[in-house]
Amino acid sequence: MAAYQSLYHSGELKKRVDRGLEMLSSCRLCGRGCEANRLAGEKGKCHTGRLAMVSSYGPHFGEEEPLTGSRGSGAIFFSYCNLKCVYCQNYSISQLGEGKEVTARELAGMMLSLKDQGCHNVNLVSPTHVVPQILESLAIAAGEGLDLSLVYNTGGFDSLENLKLLDGIVDIYMPDMKYSNEKIARRLSSVIGYPQVNRVAVKEMHRQVGDLVLDKKGVAQRGLLVRHLVLPEDMSGSEETLKFLAEEVSTNTYVNIMDQYRPSYKARDIEGLDRGISSREYNYALKLAAQYGLRRLDTRQERGYPHLMGY
Repeated sequence: MAAYQSLYHSGELKKRVDRGLEMLSSCRLCGRGCEANRLAGEKGKCHTGRLAMVSSYGPHFGEEEPLTGSRGSGAIFFSYCNLKCVYCQNYSISQLGEGKEVTARELAGMMLSLKDQGCHNVNLVSPTHVVPQILESLAIAAGEGLDLSLVYNTGGFDSLENLKLLDGIVDIYMPDMKYSNEKIARRLSSVIGYPQVNRVAVKEMHRQVGDLVLDKKGVAQRGLLVRHLVLPEDMSGSEETLKFLAEEVSTNTYVNIMDQYRPSYKARDIEGLDRGISSREYNYALKLAAQYGLRRLDTRQERGYPHLMGY
């Protein structure tokens, strides 16, 4: 049974919905803390107001193997993002806002549809800025039989207050750890304080769910799965990130060290980002992971992104 089912039956999930919606009146869901009154329709730095926006949803086979299993991960792609990454491969969704607003009932229907399609889980992609709306929909879907594990698939710039809302609700956290350098984070994603906010968030995620647990078929049931995208010229600061995971989180952390970087969106015009990474750069990151004793590495690369159900 998914973690949130017990909170639904105890009434705690409804309390979390109320707390989340209250947070929207002075938004502090992410590290930006912009304090926009989204309940009143004001849009925050994420360009999102009272209602969540969804670009597409459906079974997804481009994720890590523990998530996709044999039946796929049930991805819901939320429009916009609290980060402004200049190299985002999904920029039409994250930066340009491709998608449409959905009500809580409509979003709950998507979750239930993913269950009907046989997906192993509900994979919430870029959910940080719409957590209250997700909880509102989850309360509806849980009452109508949704029992799939929840995957929180985030860029990793989540406020601690936001994550506290999700304690006992999310089964699998999958954050990015993008940068170790503050100046690079500002330059490439237009955020202040990313390394600090990100590390506090990842430690809280691990506190809530622990190391990744798989069933007998290798499908993720609960735990933390970290993604680290290797950038050209070590702009991602791999050593600091991998050392942090090994020394302050767990050497048993499941880490996907990714080589998928290609110059997309604005990156084609930025010196240093206008090329893919070399095998030397990628192998250096793998060597660092081994050096710091990280034992669970996912190095299966170049996952595809099949067509999803859209509007």
